[in-house]
Amino acid sequence: MTSYATSFKVNYGKSILPIKRMEVFSADEWEIFVEEWLEIKRKKYIEVERFGGAGDKGRDVAAYLTDNKIADYKWDCYQCKHYDAPLMPSQMWIEFGKLLYYTFKKEYPIPSKYFFISPKGCGTSFTKLLQNPKDIKKGVTEHWDKDISEKIIAGIKIDLSAELIHHVDNFDFSIFDRIQPKTIIEEHKSHANHLIWFGGGLPDRNKLDESLIPDDITTEETVYVEQLILAYGSDATSNFNSLDEIKLQSKYHNHFKRARISFHHAEQLRNFSRDNLPNGTFENFQDEVYDGVINIAESSHANGFEKVKAVETHSASVSITSNALKEVSNVKDKTGVCHQLCNNKKINWV
Repeated sequence: MTSYATSFKVNYGKSILPIKRMEVFSADEWEIFVEEWLEIKRKKYIEVERFGGAGDKGRDVAAYLTDNKIADYKWDCYQCKHYDAPLMPSQMWIEFGKLLYYTFKKEYPIPSKYFFISPKGCGTSFTKLLQNPKDIKKGVTEHWDKDISEKIIAGIKIDLSAELIHHVDNFDFSIFDRIQPKTIIEEHKSHANHLIWFGGGLPDRNKLDESLIPDDITTEETVYVEQLILAYGSDATSNFNSLDEIKLQSKYHNHFKRARISFHHAEQLRNFSRDNLPNGTFENFQDEVYDGVINIAESSHANGFEKVKAVETHSASVSITSNALKEVSNVKDKTGVCHQLCNNKKINWV
């Protein structure tokens, strides 16, 4: 070997490229993955729906361009195939047939586009076929009896009637196309579940520029700030009515500045989690901190300020054991979560 064996490689083996990892998805996982990928395209599609399985009538994933509750809605069809080799025409004649039959029966409108997608892509012959709509039309007619007629509906043979032939003759076969798997992988990177599918570790987390924290209290900070003011008052044995009064007391003012900085660190971690990890990851992180500090929060303290400091101090020692954010979080994040919990009224200082 020409490199050192890292502990990660020893424990988990050599990294598997996403393009290869896709090949071991199950058929259902492949459809779920494609559905997630299409969810990213919210600017194009108003809704994405996965059918899959028996009774899908030739639709694996439907992406709606207009409201699907109105007649003649606009949509794109994504046909998900998970085979051991690139797609070939002989495997796909039935898919052409299903679409032709069910649009002929007006089970759903003709899609604007119909994409074949497979982890191993399309073979040369199938790619060439998709580039020649006239050849698709000719092939469907030639292969109907052998490869299509008895496979659309189990136990029923569907002949090419005059009406169905008319539908085929007037069908726009240029709607058929394919999408390369590498394109899907690249675009799926912006989905929060990408790392769950492929691993590879979290991206670097930007350092928070504390000088950019606004001086004015935001609406999202109202509750925990009010609680801090009460906590300072309980220690000073005199009520503070505003932050301006606190600024005259260096002990409280300095703590308040630290508390706000930690709160904004935790908010940045929330945004980082939202952009890179599945929904609920940050909330689980908050729960771990909560579980670690709640006994301290519910214990007796001389006053609210002593309670705040005790909970903040203990939060720094809370061990985040299983949450993916443990690799990018720090002490300020955990302290900030305490103020988020106060903001959410899960804990209080006074």
